[in-house]
This record gives sequence, C-alpha cells and structure tokens, in this order.
Amino acid sequence: MKHKLNLQRKIIITVVGVSAIIYAAAIGYVSISAKKAAIADAIVVTQTTAEKYASEMKALLEKDLAIAKTLANTIASYTIMPNEQWKEVFPLIYRETMVTNSHLLSVWDSWELNKIDKSYTKPYGRYKTELWRSGTGSIEINTYLTSLNGDSEAYAKVKAQKADRIENPYFSNFTGNDKDNILTTSLVIPLVENGSFTGVVGIDIALETYYSIVRQIKPFENSYAFLLSNDLKYAAHPDIDMLGQSAITDYGTIFNNHDATQRIVNGQEITFWAKDVNNVFCYFSLTPVVIGKTATPWSLAVVVPYSVMLAQANRNFYISLLVGLIGLIILTTIIVFFSRSIISPILTITSTLKRMARGDIAQDMILEVNTADEIGEMTDALNTTAKALRNKVVFATQIGQGNLDSDIETLSNEDTLGKALLDMRNNLIKTTEGDKKRAIEDQQRRWANEGLAKFAELLRQNNDNLEKLSKSIIRELVNTLEANQGGLFFYNTDDPNDHFYELTATFAYNRFKQRQKKIIPGEGLIGACAVEKKYIYLTEIPSGYIEITSGLGQSTPTSLIIVPLMIDEQVLGVFEIASFSTFEPYQIEFLEKVAQSIASTIVSVRVNITTTELLSKTQQQAEEMLAQEEEMRQNMEELQATQEESARRTSEMQSFIDALNMSSFVIEYDSQGYITAINDTYLNLLDLTRDEVIGTHHTNRMELTPDKKVEYDTFWTNLRNGIPQKQVNKFIVNNKSFIFQETYTPIKNEQDEVYKVLKIGNNITDLVAGQLK
Repeated sequence: MKHKLNLQRKIIITVVGVSAIIYAAAIGYVSISAKKAAIADAIVVTQTTAEKYASEMKALLEKDLAIAKTLANTIASYTIMPNEQWKEVFPLIYRETMVTNSHLLSVWDSWELNKIDKSYTKPYGRYKTELWRSGTGSIEINTYLTSLNGDSEAYAKVKAQKADRIENPYFSNFTGNDKDNILTTSLVIPLVENGSFTGVVGIDIALETYYSIVRQIKPFENSYAFLLSNDLKYAAHPDIDMLGQSAITDYGTIFNNHDATQRIVNGQEITFWAKDVNNVFCYFSLTPVVIGKTATPWSLAVVVPYSVMLAQANRNFYISLLVGLIGLIILTTIIVFFSRSIISPILTITSTLKRMARGDIAQDMILEVNTADEIGEMTDALNTTAKALRNKVVFATQIGQGNLDSDIETLSNEDTLGKALLDMRNNLIKTTEGDKKRAIEDQQRRWANEGLAKFAELLRQNNDNLEKLSKSIIRELVNTLEANQGGLFFYNTDDPNDHFYELTATFAYNRFKQRQKKIIPGEGLIGACAVEKKYIYLTEIPSGYIEITSGLGQSTPTSLIIVPLMIDEQVLGVFEIASFSTFEPYQIEFLEKVAQSIASTIVSVRVNITTTELLSKTQQQAEEMLAQEEEMRQNMEELQATQEESARRTSEMQSFIDALNMSSFVIEYDSQGYITAINDTYLNLLDLTRDEVIGTHHTNRMELTPDKKVEYDTFWTNLRNGIPQKQVNKFIVNNKSFIFQETYTPIKNEQDEVYKVLKIGNNITDLVAGQLK
C-alpha cells in the first residue's frame, strides 16, 4: 500500500528528517569520539606525569645512593692503614659527608670482626661506627661491637646477597621520644674484597621530601598519587597518617584482581581500571622506581577518576545537543514558508511531463514562461525538449522508410538522442562495407589463432630433445604457410672461440633433407638477420641466384622470409621459409609471434639439460653451505655475547669513575711526573685553576730534604717499573698546608710499558692536626 504525500510534505519530512538523522549521527559520533579522545589524552597525561615524577624520585634516591657508593669506595682503602688509623679517619669522612649533605639523618658502617681482627674467628660479630644528628642539630658519633651472638635478619640478607640495597621504610628517631618519629629508609652498600664480604656502609634519609612530591602530583582534579616501597608500604601518601602503613589493607583485593602485587614487587609497569578505596571507578598507573642496581624496586601510583577524564567531553555534548535542537526548529519554519512558492509551477510542469510520458507530443504542450528562476528555466527547457522531440520523430520516420540522406540538427554537443540518431544513420551506411571487411579479418585472425594453438601444443612435445623439436618446428611452419621449403638454424656456442649458426633441420615437399651448413654472424642473409634482429622479406629473387644465403641449395623461390628466434634481445636462432607464393602481412605477424614462442622453448630445453648436469653439484654445494652457516651462526652468537659484556663493563667503569671524582682527589701524570689531568674536586680544594696546574711537576710546592729527594727518585723509579706506591705528602698552596694520603698506580699501554700514573688522594689534614693536638 502506497502512502500518498504531497510535494510540500515530502520536502518538509525529507529535509527535516535527514537533517535530524545527520545531526543525531554527528552528535553521537562526535560524543563517542570526544569521549574516546578524552580518555586517550587523559591516559597519556597520566602516564607522562607518572613517568616524570617517577624519574624525579629515582634521581633523588640514586643521588643518595651515589653518596653511599662513594663512601664505600673511599673506605675500601682501609687495608692500607692500621686499624687504629682508619677507625679515626673514616668517622671524619662520614662527618664531612653529613655536613656537606644536610638532608642525611645518619651515616654508619659495620665491619666483620673476623676481617679486621685476624684473631677473631667466628662468622658473626661486627665493629660498628654510627653518626647521627641529635635533636639540637649537632652530629653525634658512637662506635661499638654488635651481633656477637649472631647476625640480624636484615644484615644477614645483605651479607648473603652482597648487593646494593634500599631498605623498606621504617619509623625512627634519635631523641628516644616516639613523637619525634619520622619515616626513614636506608641505602646500604656492601663492602666486598676479592669476592669476600667485609662489611657495609649505609646512610639513612627521611622520606619527607617524597611526601611533599606526592602531594604535588595532580594531573587532574580529584586525582592523587602515592609511593609504594618493595614491601607494598606507603613510602609517601597525600594523607600523612597513611605513611608507613601497608597498601595491601586498602588495595590488596584490587591488586590481586589485576595480577598487580607480584608485578609491583618485580618492578614492572602496570595500568588498569578499578574502583579505589573510595569506591570511585578510576584509572590506575603504577610506574616502577628502580634505584641503581638494587633488587627492591619501588613503585609510584597515580590514580585518576573516570568521571574527571570525561567531564569536559560531557559538557561539550550537552551544549551541542541544545544548539542542534534550536537549529532544527528554525530550519523547519523556513522550509514550510518557502516550499509553498515552489509547488504551484511544479504541478503545471508535472502535468505536461505526464503527457510526454504517455507519448503525447502536441503543439499545446508549449508553456508560458513567467519567471527567470530555476522554475522558469525548467519550463523553457521543457518547451525546447518538446520541439526537439517532434523533429526527431520526423527524422526517425524517414530513416525507417530507408531515406538515409535525411538529416537533423542537434540541440547541442550534449544532445545524446540527436547524436544517437545520426550515428544510427551513419552506422547503417557503413554496415555493408564493414561486414565484408570483418569477415576477412575474422578469417585471418582465426587462421593465426589456430596456428598459434597448434604450435603451442607442438612446443610442449619433445622439449627435452632439440633435434626432434627442430624437425617438428620446420615441418609445421612449411605446412601451415603452405610454403615449399624451409630451414632452421640454431646458434651454437659450444666452442668459446667459434660461435656460428648451425642448420639443424630442413624440410621441402613433405620430406626432411639432411644437410650440413654453418653460418657465422653477419654472413649472408641468415647472418644479417641475426645481427640486425629483424625479419628479412624478399619477393624478387633472380632465377638461378642461389648463393644469396637462402641456405637451401639450388632453389629459386618467388618469396623468401627469414625470421630471428629472439628473446630478451638475444638471438637464439633463425628460420627461413621459401614459397612460390607471397606472404601476407597477417602471415608475417604470425611468424614473428611463433618465433618468440620457439625462442622461449629453446631456452627451456637448454635450461633443462643444464639443470640436470648441475643438480648433483648444487646439492653438494648446498650441504657445504649449511655447514658453513651453522658455524657462522655460532660465531655470531659468541660475538654478540662479548659485545654485551663489554657494554656492561664500560657502564660500570664510568659509574666508578664518576663516584671516584666525587669522593676523591684524582691527578694523572706522565711517566716523567708532569701533570696531564686533574679533577674538579682537587682544583676546588686547592683553589687553583686547571691552567695553573696542568704541565707542572709532581715536586711543585713540595718540601723535600736531600734525603727525601733520594727517596723521591726511588719512588718514581718504582712507578716507572710498574710498582704501585702509597705515601703521605704535604703540600703548600696559597700559604696553606695540606696533607694527603695518596695511592699511585702505574698505567701500562699495549706494549706493557708505563705511559702514565694515576694518583688518588684523600685529604687527612684535619685528622693529622687532631692527632698532633
């Protein structure tokens, strides 16, 4: 059943309906896209924020870890001093470290008694030195023996692992009052000598700084962050009362549901959606904070509510919805008003078109044009169409009556019907002549196609025997062209010094002839055809002139065609066909196509023969290649492992050099004792510039007596012989005296010759001054 609607209603329903659908689709698409984009952008911001602050926290912790490692590298020289001396020197170094780094709560060490006292044989027991800041801010010191009845659990773990360690957070104070407790962590560096555990050095730092950082992490409104230690305790949290508490209490179920607990402990990055402790659906991003080479990574968690991520997208959606509804109301009003002025003339035009649809083309169909708008143009176009149709009816009637001389004037270049009628007349004129010509072309095309199909089948046979294939080809060529005789020449390259075209088969009057003939490239018509790579067609051959490279002996044909067998510009052979009839262009074209197929087949035959000969040799070579590839693969694996180990050692060496430059005073001398390099720590202590020091001699500013001069010469002789030296020297710079404890290490080149000396010094001026007092 059809529902009849007038044009005005259709316009209103169509325009308003389509507009509403497009608007709804656009709003829906934009809303969904905006929400997806908002979530994606918010996740990027959250991840970027988490990585930024995780890197900042890592840098702070690694800076403190570097201080601890520097201390460890410094006190590793205890073996060059008597016990009583280093027990006095090292606390001074610790004190100086705490003065320089005011944020350190404590610096301490522990020494295995069985390492510093050879008479002590128990596997436990320690000598411990501890410096801490008192309630008044002064630095206190205490030394004592501990673990005489066995090692504590934490110390035993460090002792067993022999690896750097950051301890899980704990509350501590140095006043004895619990109300002064602060959340603390320790950075512990083991002292290992020749693979044997000697002791540890450690620093204690407060985690207040990380509490302040965590409170700043707010990538979005109502978002928050917290820092987890390796045992999943809050190392930092916006709520100060949560510090030191276990996160498992709040997030244990959430972490387990998302397989996060063990991944946090292992230092892996984790993201997921879940409800937080406030029952708010949020995005969780946990970024690992891996400190140096410690095996106890921490993790920074950033939590952002889902509703916050979508807030702006939702506001934009509601605004767009309201604006769209107002626009639809305005559009409907405008369409109703203007549709009325359009409908009336369209109804008149519609009535006329209905008459034309019934085939009625009368004079009274011409309408009056009263407007110059599109309706007026429609009316004018309808009148023109009616007149043109009457003219075309008359023209078609005359053509139908056989009057092919009749003509008609087209309306324009776009008058398809008029052009079609003219084309119909012209085609009828050409039909008779065209039918005759097509019949001839179809017959020639059919002959060529049948011939090509016959040769395609022929070339598939005997493709492993060149002699049989040659005879089949020349016989079929002669028979197909209804010629009298033919010959086939193949290019022979068996002798590298003698290349020629060899007659392999001849055929004449249904019989094969056995003839021997060799033609070099360029000789006669056969050689010329091969060199020029084009067919040669002769129709005037003098009677009895048989020496003109027909290649067939005594014969005087009417026409002779010679065609090269060519593939990829390479001539593999030539065939010639002689006949007492002339060859038509379509026959010559057929011969060129057949020549390409023959050349391709010749290549295949020769390849088959060569392939058979090379197959066994190739198989043997393949086995040898497999063995070589396996050996190469093993060599590459060994090379890759060596490169990785080299990169790792280079990184460790650079870290050691950086720590050494921070904690010690380093100078390089050439083999004659002149300074070639000095670190910034040494320059700052001596209050000198690099230009003032580089190039000066080792004895510069040293007080040497004659006896000391002799010792000094012996000292450098030993260094040039590759013997390390240790001594205590006194320097006077800018009227200020310095006493250094120094270690000199000869550095050798590839020829095992000492080419420079590395000196590492420690300033013990204050220690010596204290002993003198």
